[in-house]
Amino acid sequence: MNRRDVNAKLAAKTKLMSTSVILSARADAVLSEQVQKKYELLTSIIASLERVLVAFSGGVDSTLVAKVARDVLGRDNVLAAIAVSPSFAADEERAALDLLNEIDLPYVTIETREVEDPRYADNPINRCYFCKEHVYTALLSTARPNGFETVVDGFNAEDTADFRPGRKAGRELGVRSPLHEAGLNKDEVRALARHLDLSNWDKPQMACLSSRIEYGIKITPSILSQVDRAEAALRRLGFNDLRVRHHDKLARVEVEPRMIPQALAQRDEIIDAVRAAGYTYVTIDLEGLRHGSMNEGLRKSG
Repeated sequence: MNRRDVNAKLAAKTKLMSTSVILSARADAVLSEQVQKKYELLTSIIASLERVLVAFSGGVDSTLVAKVARDVLGRDNVLAAIAVSPSFAADEERAALDLLNEIDLPYVTIETREVEDPRYADNPINRCYFCKEHVYTALLSTARPNGFETVVDGFNAEDTADFRPGRKAGRELGVRSPLHEAGLNKDEVRALARHLDLSNWDKPQMACLSSRIEYGIKITPSILSQVDRAEAALRRLGFNDLRVRHHDKLARVEVEPRMIPQALAQRDEIIDAVRAAGYTYVTIDLEGLRHGSMNEGLRKSG
């Protein structure tokens, strides 16, 4: 078979798989024409990769990539990998495992040791670069010996709007970002996840626990556990989308702006819950939840 025949066969295979995947989606969750075209592009991008390892966190982005990869390539050609470290919240790890069972995808958990790296633990503004360098290197070391030549992640087209040094590490190591390549932003990712009947389509955006710690404060497993305990306690109080920002002895609690009245009404419960995690001072940020708020000082300083 010559190269032209191979390319034609791959194109036919991509079209067939894309059609079958699209027809299997929910009929009641209609996509806009723009998202439909991006969906078709996403399936063709993933089909061209043949066998992939998915960097899986349990967020809606990586879940969508894993689901489409499983539908397009088949279960035997996709492996999900969860990077486990003190910076990954315990509740998030459990939820990620549940999701992989939901979409019927084989997986591995890989312990990463970025917290032991002084470049990361010193918590500079490019901390995320060193984290992703560790994570992606570990994933590639698992992927290639097992016949998965490509690692893909859940980076989407909207993620370029914030300061993301980890993205640079991914590019340097050859990690592919199908959502970004297909031009899918966060709202479109959610629409497509709902269309495919993924249970976490409306899950609040998450980030690693280290992102809660003020730049320059040394990252330790103890501090990460402290943040994790405080956030878990507040979720039990009914605040699903929140951040506990770590400023040494002070915890700055961010909840959705619409939830601020409820937070003020539950002031004493919040104080008790956060102090039980080890904080001396507790404050509720009246500006509300802002993803990436620790980067606000970087933008203001130019």
